[in-house]
Amino acid sequence: MRLILASASPARLQTLRAAGVDPIVQVSGVDEDGVEADRPEGLASELARLKAEAVLAEVGTAEDTIVLGCDSLLVLDGQVHGKPHTDEAVRARWELMRGRTGRLITGHHVVVVRDGGIHRDTRAATTDVTFADVTDDEVDAYIATGEPHHCAGAFTIDGFGGAFVERLAGDHHNVVGLSLPLLRHMLADAGVAWPSLWRR
Repeated sequence: MRLILASASPARLQTLRAAGVDPIVQVSGVDEDGVEADRPEGLASELARLKAEAVLAEVGTAEDTIVLGCDSLLVLDGQVHGKPHTDEAVRARWELMRGRTGRLITGHHVVVVRDGGIHRDTRAATTDVTFADVTDDEVDAYIATGEPHHCAGAFTIDGFGGAFVERLAGDHHNVVGLSLPLLRHMLADAGVAWPSLWRR
């Protein structure tokens, strides 16, 4: 079966490729602004659902397909933080994060189209992330890389920001933006064995 990743994230694509899966990337174009939910897990899951369903509407259901949508956000002090985009926002975010622990939540939405049937599943994974007590100079240097501007929580664990993450409690893949163990369970519940997706 073809697997379509409804995400522009290079980290999600690399995570799947490293796990032996070669997805087709098709970005949804969903406008994330204005989407609301009662809880952070609900927000991440709803954004993931919107992305996957938008791509499904584009590719159709004529052939067997898996569409995967994901969305990540960081929760700190009960506040939800997405991509900061600007230098000032990154600096402010790290003022809050350094030396503390936040919750990285990734929503996953899977649509499996097979033999004329459609199976849908939406779940969220949570990982606690403890950040280093970084200096102002380290934050400025990190900003200069351009990396944190387009990442949920203003950091990555698989790039320049990896040295600023002290500890994780939970699935480390989830912090990259895609929980492989959760995806395996979701696909198994749809009757798709994870090894069947491995490249031959």
